[in-house]
Amino acid sequence: MKRAGFFLVWILCLGWVAGLQPVEPVSAEDAVKGRAVYWVPLEEEVERGLTQFLKRAFQEAEQADAGEIVLEMDTLGGEVNAALEIGKLIRHSSIPVTVYIKGEAISAGSYIALNTDHILMAPGSAMGAAEPRTLGGEKADPKTVAFWRSNMSAAAESQNRDPEIAAGMVDRNIEIQGLKKKGELISLSAEQAVKLDMADQIVQNEGEVLRFLKADSSDVIRAEMTWGERLARFITSPVVIPILFTIGLAGIAIEVFSPGFGLPGAIGLSAFGLYFFGHYLAGFAGSETIVLFVAGILLMIIEIFVPGFGIFGILGLVALGAAVVSAAYDKIFSLVSLLIAMVVTGVGAGVAIKYFGAKGIWRRFVLSAAQNNKTGYTSNQQERYDLIGKQGKTVTPLRPAGTAEIEGVRQDVVSRGEFIPPDTSVEVVDTEGVRVVVRPVANEGSVQ
Repeated sequence: MKRAGFFLVWILCLGWVAGLQPVEPVSAEDAVKGRAVYWVPLEEEVERGLTQFLKRAFQEAEQADAGEIVLEMDTLGGEVNAALEIGKLIRHSSIPVTVYIKGEAISAGSYIALNTDHILMAPGSAMGAAEPRTLGGEKADPKTVAFWRSNMSAAAESQNRDPEIAAGMVDRNIEIQGLKKKGELISLSAEQAVKLDMADQIVQNEGEVLRFLKADSSDVIRAEMTWGERLARFITSPVVIPILFTIGLAGIAIEVFSPGFGLPGAIGLSAFGLYFFGHYLAGFAGSETIVLFVAGILLMIIEIFVPGFGIFGILGLVALGAAVVSAAYDKIFSLVSLLIAMVVTGVGAGVAIKYFGAKGIWRRFVLSAAQNNKTGYTSNQQERYDLIGKQGKTVTPLRPAGTAEIEGVRQDVVSRGEFIPPDTSVEVVDTEGVRVVVRPVANEGSVQ
C-alpha cells in the first residue's frame, strides 16, 4: 500500500501544478502610443506553443496601441495547422506586420512570411521550399499538397505577391518558365525574392529594419517568452508527444511489473504531468482534463489492489485516453500517438516477462508455482505403485476400461487400448494416480 500512497502524493502534486497560472510578462505601459514597434522572435520549429506565444504578443501590441509588429524569423518550418493559425492571426491583425527574415523562412515559415504586409530579408537569407511532408519525412499525399498549395497562393495573393511563385514553392509538378523546371521546388535567396517582388528590401541589420519602418530604437518593445511558454513549445512538439506517452506508460508498467521504491511510477507520472501541464500552459487543456487524468490513475491503482475482473483497469485506461485527447489541439494525432505508445509498452512488457519473469505486484496475477512430488506436493489420490507386476483376471470385458480381480481385490483397470475379454489373465504394467493399466498375460487365449 506504500506504493499506492506514493502515487496519490504525485497525483496531488499534479493537481497543485494544474492550478498554477502562466507567468504574465511585463506590460508595455510606458510605450509611446502609435509609435511603438513590437519586436517578436519567431524562431525554431513552428508548432502550437509558438502560436499561443504569438497570440499573446499580438494582444499586448494592440493593448499598447503599437504602430508596427516585427516578426524576426529564422525557422525551417513545422506544423501546417499551426502555420495556418499564425497566418490567420497576421491577416486579422489591426497593426501592420513586417517579417524580418534573418536566417531561413522555409516551409511553414514561408507561408507565415507571405501573409505579412512587408518582407525584409538579410543578406544570405532564403525563403521557400514549402513542400508538405509527413512526420516520417515522406512526401505528403496529392490531396494535402493541393490543399497547402492553394493556401500558399492565397497568402501571396492577399499581399499582391505572385501566387504562381508561391505555388511553385509547394508543388513539384508546376513549371514556371525561366524560374522553375518540373520536379523542382522554388527556394528564393534574398536577391531573387526582391527581384521577383516576393520581398520588399534587403536589410543589413535591425537598424535598417527600423529605418524602413520610419521608427527609432527607442520605440522597440521586445516580446519575450515566459518559462511556461518555452516549456509549452517544447512539450506540444509532435516529436515530443509520442516520447512522453511512451515514457509515461513504460514507467507505470515497470512500477506494476517489478518491485521498487516507486521511482519508475514517479517518472511515468511526471511524463504525463509534463504533457498535461504543457498543454495547459499552451491553452489547450482545462481543469476537466486534469480531473480525467487523476480519475484514470486512481482507477488503475484500484485495479492493482482490488480484484475487479479488469473493469477498473479498463475504465482507468478509458479515462486516461479521454484526458489525453481532451488536452490535445490535434486530437487524432494525440490519440494515435497514445495507441502507438500502448503497443510499444505492451510489446516491451511481454518481452520482459518472457525473459525475466513476472515480479512485483504482477506476480499476483500470474500462476508460477508448479505442483510436484519433489517439492513435497501430495495428492489426495494415492499412487498404487505396489500393484505394478501383480497379476489377476478380468471380471468384465475391458473396452478398454473395466474391472479385474487382482490378488483377490476387485480393481478398476484399463487396457493399453486393446479389447480384453472377461476371465483373461492380466498383469499390471503401470499406475497413474488411481488409474491401473493392465495387459494380457502371455500364453493366455486373449486378444493381444
